[in-house]
Amino acid sequence: MQFMVLVDTTIVNVALPSIQRDLVATASQLTWVVNGYLLAGGGLLLLGGRVADLAGRRRVFLIGTALFALGSLVSGAAVSIEMLIAGRLIQGAGEAFASPAALSLVALLFTEPTERAKAFAIWGGLAGVGATAGVVLSGILTSLIHWRWIFFINLPLAFVPLILVPRLVGMGRRASAKPGSSLDLVGAVLITGGLGCVVYGLVEAGHQPSGSLGPILVGVTAIAGFVLVESRIAAPLVPLRFFANPVRLMGNFSAAFLVSTTTAMFFLATLHMQQVLGYSPVAAGLAYLPLCLMILPGLAASARLTTRVGPLAAASAGLACCCLGALLYSRLSVGGSYVADLLPAMILVGLGMGITNPAMQNAMLHGVSERDAGLGSGVGYTVGQLSGALGVAILATLAIRRQQTDLATGVDSLIAQVNGYKLGFTVAAVALAASAILVAVLALLHKQRRQSTAAHHPARPL
Repeated sequence: MQFMVLVDTTIVNVALPSIQRDLVATASQLTWVVNGYLLAGGGLLLLGGRVADLAGRRRVFLIGTALFALGSLVSGAAVSIEMLIAGRLIQGAGEAFASPAALSLVALLFTEPTERAKAFAIWGGLAGVGATAGVVLSGILTSLIHWRWIFFINLPLAFVPLILVPRLVGMGRRASAKPGSSLDLVGAVLITGGLGCVVYGLVEAGHQPSGSLGPILVGVTAIAGFVLVESRIAAPLVPLRFFANPVRLMGNFSAAFLVSTTTAMFFLATLHMQQVLGYSPVAAGLAYLPLCLMILPGLAASARLTTRVGPLAAASAGLACCCLGALLYSRLSVGGSYVADLLPAMILVGLGMGITNPAMQNAMLHGVSERDAGLGSGVGYTVGQLSGALGVAILATLAIRRQQTDLATGVDSLIAQVNGYKLGFTVAAVALAASAILVAVLALLHKQRRQSTAAHHPARPL
């Protein structure tokens, strides 16, 4: 199930031109086919994590899986772009309940540091391989069958956990609810709606700049209201104490930069291959195989680095590797080749994803108790999903605006398009470099603080 959920984060990318042709969609509507899933999933993940803690993780996982399957059915049967976007929203809602429940089970089952590092290496591998496999599968299914099967294929895959999980996984204990505790529905509405407005404004900025400021202001106001509500109610969706742990805070920070940049890079590179280099959907999908394969040595390196130097230092190394890959992507040209322009970048990005994913997930759940296991996984997934939506919105908007500026000055259309993509990759590289440096510095400060604490409070002999 987790692999299927992660596949659907990127599976639509290669199929977008075919979807646009069949459902007569605009460029803005195509963006929402990607971002609708990310926003619904990310906005509701916090709620899903808390529901998993209170109602039982197995039960919530099964409900989320069934909802995800329903969304896949609606998406595959879509007769209009609006119906497809609605199906993607349902898929995202299903993911919001299934993913935190699954990840919290991993956090609670593996408590010994070395075993937990290995478990998260496998989990992180699913994240990286799933995202990449989504692009590959999309190309194969779109070319050989039909784009609708990128959604229909989820139905038998969802059926397997719905049958096996009730037989293999016990009900488990529910987290004990404090008197007066309840689900923070107001907070869920504010954060989901607020970020939805921000992303909508950013997407529209690439097409209608004059109408983008209003939604962004509304969204920022709603997000500010979310922070205010969370600081005042008795049972907040995200207790602010959760971020008092510096390792968890920086784990989420790493996730925000990694997912926002890599999701946008998938989006831009796929468009470059099909619209500039003329790749077929299956060729564009298969082009990502080296990236997928390079995740595997990254996973092995991540487990070793996390054990030796800690999750933050490992995450910093992975972010730096992705930064180098983004810099290579920024050398794209109209007459470029796969081997010279794309392959080196994909190798580095794949390796960096393999290193960073397990390390940041380990950090995001550093020191969580059983009571907050679902919350911790929900926060982590929320950061990832919403960052992905923001990354696509921001970098795609920058690429579109650069393209429009070049076209207005008489630049050839293909050159203008490539210049837009190059700008997006350059901005991604700068963001990744800044995040790698900051995480490395804070990892060093955290290590020094621990050493200082140990020196002032030495362990007593038995």
